[in-house]
Amino acid sequence: MIFGMNWEAWACILTVVIILVALARGWAQPDIVLVGGMTLLMTMSLFSDKFPNPGTMAKLFGNEGLATVAVLFVVAIGLSETGGMSLITEKLLGKPKSVVNAQLRMMLPVTAASAFMNNTPVVAMFIPVINDWCKKAKISPSKLFMPLSYAAVLGGCCTLIGTSTNLVVQAFLVADQGKNTTWAAHGGGEYAVRTMGFWTVGAVGLPCAIAGVAYIVIFSRWLLKDRIPAGEEMQGDAREYMVEMLVAPGSAIDGLTVEKAGLRNLLNAYLVEVQREGQTIVAVGPEEILRGNDRLIFAGVVDSIIDLRKIRGLIPATDQVFKVSGPRHSRRLIEAVVSTTNSMVGKTIRDVRFRTKYDAAVIAVHRNGERINQKIGDITMRPGDTLLMEATPRFLRVNRNSRDFYLVSAIPDSAPPRHDRAWIALAIMVLMVVAMTFEQYISVFNTALIAAGLMILTRCTNGASARSSVDWQTLIAIGASFGIGKAMETTGAAQGLADAMGVVLKPFGPWAVLAGVYLLVLIFTEVVTNNAAAALSYPIAKAAAISLGADFMPFVVCIAMAASAGFATPLGYQTHLMVFGPGGYKFNDFLRVGVPLDILVGVIAVTLAPVFFPFYP
Repeated sequence: MIFGMNWEAWACILTVVIILVALARGWAQPDIVLVGGMTLLMTMSLFSDKFPNPGTMAKLFGNEGLATVAVLFVVAIGLSETGGMSLITEKLLGKPKSVVNAQLRMMLPVTAASAFMNNTPVVAMFIPVINDWCKKAKISPSKLFMPLSYAAVLGGCCTLIGTSTNLVVQAFLVADQGKNTTWAAHGGGEYAVRTMGFWTVGAVGLPCAIAGVAYIVIFSRWLLKDRIPAGEEMQGDAREYMVEMLVAPGSAIDGLTVEKAGLRNLLNAYLVEVQREGQTIVAVGPEEILRGNDRLIFAGVVDSIIDLRKIRGLIPATDQVFKVSGPRHSRRLIEAVVSTTNSMVGKTIRDVRFRTKYDAAVIAVHRNGERINQKIGDITMRPGDTLLMEATPRFLRVNRNSRDFYLVSAIPDSAPPRHDRAWIALAIMVLMVVAMTFEQYISVFNTALIAAGLMILTRCTNGASARSSVDWQTLIAIGASFGIGKAMETTGAAQGLADAMGVVLKPFGPWAVLAGVYLLVLIFTEVVTNNAAAALSYPIAKAAAISLGADFMPFVVCIAMAASAGFATPLGYQTHLMVFGPGGYKFNDFLRVGVPLDILVGVIAVTLAPVFFPFYP
């Protein structure tokens, strides 16, 4: 019973409550709150051996699932830097007419994909794609990132291999089948010990997925608030530049209209004019057809210029870019402010032979809060001018402390995509997805490592980008949540809650007990981890089924569903933590959207499980 729990269990429950309150109130970032809670629980091991000790907690950060997430960030950056994912998603996602349309276009393929591969890599690969898509479609990322994670979880509940949780439950069933061939039920009945087939959980999971997607599409317009991801609050004050781009002859956009080429309604940028064969087209309409060697003049902030450089078929108009040393994929956009002591002050960029002197190509200039509408080579330099350049990282090392510039800074994520390797990156991803369906022969972690290694070996990304792609804040939060879950298990807090549930609900019959088991697993999932929730609740549910004289299979299906379908907190599933930062969410956002979804999925699962798998067949 819950009132018979030891002080360690009560201390653990109190700590979890404090963690949830801290997350809900936004007292600190999730990784800080979770590590703080884990540290408190670990420190209590000084007073009782029921708490996980430092060695145990440290091992949890070496968890295979956590390591897999880290490696998948490398696979995702390979797809992002080559533009590989955009080859598929440009047609798959298209140009949404509304937020609802965008959610449907994204959630349906994600749900389908997650049914046949682990949902974590699906989310990892879609995060950069959705981020770029939001910018182009002018949609707040918060409207899509939470639905992305929810869609992946709902899809994973449809098949045996869709999520690792289903495989954990299957492993318990296989172990039980090896010990016995039948269940001995109270009342003299016996039932065969069965394992789950590929589509067993799908009988309940598919209706839940359909209902869940429908709920999000219909109600998220009121429940999901517009959020701004950290670091983007000052976007409106960014410097604006004039940039010239060239339509590469025979490229993907040669012959397309401005609108179909994705150059209409750009975020924080617009197409000022088109220069073609000595003529200038102003007030460019959406139906204007682009031709090879068209010179396009854009006005926009730095982020929009980065997005322009990612469009297949657009290349810098200045030939100086191609004369800079080093491969183009190794270069970055760099901003530098001209000092009064720079020798090129009072001279044009062409006259000072800027590219020869600095091994960098100027692509735009910003002066006194205004963009300069002149050809780059004809601009006369003045002190305080901000130059936007394309250069290798060597420029930063050489000129960071140079008297020629007041300030030199690199623009993050500004390397031009390696479009020539996009199909290689896609092939690696497809092979990884196929290999992950054979998890009984090769682990997901092993497969992800091979894919990440191939991304580097084939130069879809490099070592520096691979290292910087890892989102340590997310990994720390996931690792700490594992530690908190371990404490719930070892102190007896989880078992105490389960025992109390069984005593209260058993007199009300199998439906009530099944609903209680589902609720218990769901609570474990929201505050512990999905796999731990399944492992903790399996023996409890089995004992409940035997005591009722009922078949165990409806309980099995509900364990599998509830252990994955935790939507009310970012702790409910690791993909929720992966989208927490990019979506700019607060803890309450998950409560507002996730609690009704928890109830919806729970009601459907508890109602349908005994229909497809009767208590007394």
